[in-house]
Amino acid sequence: MDRYQNLMAEAHYLRDMLEMAEHEQDTELFREVSGELEDLLARFLDYQLLILFSGEHDKSDGIVSLHAGAGGTEAQDWVEMLLRMYTRWAESSGYQAQILDLLPGDEAGVKSVTFLVKGDYAYGKLKCEQGVHRLIRVSPFDSSGRRHTSFASLNVLPEISEEVEIKINPEELRIDTYRSSGAGGQHVNKTDSAVRITHLPTGIVVQCQNERSQHANRLAAMKILTARLYELKQKEMEENLENLKGEHKEIAWGSQIRTYTLNPFSLIKDHRTGLEEGNVQAVLDGKINDFIYACLAKKAQ
Repeated sequence: MDRYQNLMAEAHYLRDMLEMAEHEQDTELFREVSGELEDLLARFLDYQLLILFSGEHDKSDGIVSLHAGAGGTEAQDWVEMLLRMYTRWAESSGYQAQILDLLPGDEAGVKSVTFLVKGDYAYGKLKCEQGVHRLIRVSPFDSSGRRHTSFASLNVLPEISEEVEIKINPEELRIDTYRSSGAGGQHVNKTDSAVRITHLPTGIVVQCQNERSQHANRLAAMKILTARLYELKQKEMEENLENLKGEHKEIAWGSQIRTYTLNPFSLIKDHRTGLEEGNVQAVLDGKINDFIYACLAKKAQ
C-alpha cells in the first residue's frame, strides 16, 4: 500500500506540474515533466505486475538456456543476437546476468548458451519468453542477398536452492530392535542391539547391526536414512524441474511464440498475445517488457 500511495502521490504532482507548464506555456518544463511521467509509468507497470505473479517460483532467479535450431550459421548468429537482447534487458531492469556455459558456433554466433539472471521476479518475467523465436531477414552470410528464416529456442528454469539439511520428524519413524545375526561374539548374539528404522511417509527401511551397542546402531541407521531421504529429495527436485520445462517443441517452423521480421518490413509479432511492435531495433536492444506484460496479463485472465 505504501508503494501504491507513493506512486499515486507522484502522479498527482506530475499532473499539477503539467497543468502549470501548459498554463505558462513553458516548453522546457513540459518536456522535463513528460520524461518523468514516462519513468513513473514504467515503475507503475512493474508494480502492477506483482498481482499477476502466482507461480511458486516466480520470485526466483532465472536460469535461461538458448539453443540454435533450424538455420545453421544463421540460427547461431540469431542466438547471439538474443543473448545480447536478454542481457541488455537484464541490465536495464536492474538484474545481474551471468553466463554459466557457452558453446560458440562453427563459423559465427553461438550454438547454445546458459546464463543466470539474478533479481526479484526474474523467473516470473522470463518464463513468458520460453519457446521458439523466429527471425526473418536478409542473411549477412549469404552473398546472394537472399532472405533467410532462423530459429532459436529459449528455456528457463527457476534457481532452486538445495536444502542439504533434511528434517526428520520422530513421529514418522518406526524403530524396531532385534537380535543381531552372524558373527560378533557373545555380546552380539545375546542382546537386541540391531536397529531397523522405517520412515513411514516414504516406506524407506534402513537397518544396522554392525555396531556393538543399540545406541551406536541407531545413530548409524539414522545417518543412512538421512542420506536416503536426501537422495529422494534430489530426485523429486529433478522431476519438478523437468515438469517446469513444460512441453518440448521442435525448434523449427510452426512452433514459434514470436516472429522478428527485419525484411521486407520491420515488425515483431507475438503469436500468443497478438501484440505487435514496429521498432525492431529497440526490442533487440532489450526493450521487451511490453511483450512480458502482455503475456502475464493474458495468463492472469
